[in-house]
Amino acid sequence: MQIPDTAAIRILVVGDVMLDRYWFGEVSRISPEAPVPVVKVDRVEERPGGAGNVARNCAALGARVSLLSVVGADEAGRSLARLMGDAGIECSLHEDAQLSTTVKLRVIGRQQQLLRIDFENAPDHEVLQAKLADFDSRLGNCDVVILSDYGKGGLTHIRHMIDLARAAGKPVLVDPKGDDYARYAGATLLTPNRSEMRQVVGRWQDDAELAAKAASLRDKLRLEALLVTRSEEGMTLFSATGATHEPAVAREVYDVSGAGDTVIATLAVMLGGGMSLPRAMRQANLAAGVVVGKLGAATCSLDELRAAQG
Repeated sequence: MQIPDTAAIRILVVGDVMLDRYWFGEVSRISPEAPVPVVKVDRVEERPGGAGNVARNCAALGARVSLLSVVGADEAGRSLARLMGDAGIECSLHEDAQLSTTVKLRVIGRQQQLLRIDFENAPDHEVLQAKLADFDSRLGNCDVVILSDYGKGGLTHIRHMIDLARAAGKPVLVDPKGDDYARYAGATLLTPNRSEMRQVVGRWQDDAELAAKAASLRDKLRLEALLVTRSEEGMTLFSATGATHEPAVAREVYDVSGAGDTVIATLAVMLGGGMSLPRAMRQANLAAGVVVGKLGAATCSLDELRAAQG
């Protein structure tokens, strides 16, 4: 399948960013103080997480990417800005002095995650208002908008953002969170995973019932399509023309964290290149198959996606 020329595609990513920190080490004994392993840390890594990882995935596919978010006036926020710059991403990170940049610290021993520690609080109203004005001014210079909602407060004005983007004629892809999907009404496409979909529409007995629930939700929210990622069952696209399914790519799964970021990023880039939704979903499925074979929040490069075509 021909992958479009991605160099001219412009993606605007807005949402909750976070800094993923990894402490790697060896485990050789149990602590005498408590029945827990002792990890002797010998390597530390930092990677952009949340909307930052979405932006990084778009850039890895060759697209021109702008990132808009809120961070704290702290060391973690500065690290995020540096990492995004290193990835060639133009970013506007509004600082809130009352905010601590969200940090997820993972302790890894023997290639297994032993512990995750989260540091976070919510941004204030004034910074979010400033981001809304910035968003409006950037719409003219993008082909596709991604709204990456991690429930951290960075998308308080998401309904207004969707209205502005659609009025400007831009496709809006949303990675949703929580059970209040009314706030995503009018978007082009939502990409819930299986558990997120169940949280909103309830359980289903078979694919026919899932299709009915998806159609109802799509009509209620005035969506063009709904893409449900279903882990080992692959992913299914629901649109006005019916359901299109892609089975999971058969490979060893190492870490599924961040795979949803890769899916929505790949969809956006392919759609920005003029690809149809079903074909874009196939590319997103292949890209997800690449990143689940890697540790932590990872990316699929354009070369890796080409190699996965089979």
